Amino acid sequence: MTESATRIQPGSRVSLHFSLALDTGAIIDSNFEGKPASFRLGDGSMLPGFEAVLLGLAAGETIERRLLPESAFGDVNPANRHQFPIAKFSNLLEDDLVPTEVGSVVSFKDAGGFDLPGVVAAMSDTTVTIDFNHPLAGKPIVFRAAILAVMAPEVETLEVRL
Repeated sequence: MTESATRIQPGSRVSLHFSLALDTGAIIDSNFEGKPASFRLGDGSMLPGFEAVLLGLAAGETIERRLLPESAFGDVNPANRHQFPIAKFSNLLEDDLVPTEVGSVVSFKDAGGFDLPGVVAAMSDTTVTIDFNHPLAGKPIVFRAAILAVMAPEVETLEVRL
């Protein structure tokens, strides 16, 4: 690699293969066997903690970094656990084909009409506790990336002729 290699900086267009894994080695997500991800650093496609470890890398380089929860999917926020009267779930609880139980994912609509998934954390005779934390919140994540291409922030498109 030459000194003039384009390095990742805010606004760079990046193409890479990546994987996310738990400390146990269990792969959560990976595109190493498929099409690479392409995005502009800072466009919201990737969490800021993942972007931060890419800064300064160039095409051909690889990285593997263990990220603490606050740099990955965040810490578990107890305020994101809510109790609801069990009566609000009567339709779901009566569905014999798809039983609602601890661990089930339930979808709600937020004020904007968007789906907001939550996980049933606990059930009693009178209440259902829903956890709206990201399922990976509170967990360290092993982030691995292989940088395939980097375009400087001022470059809008690149034309390749064969």
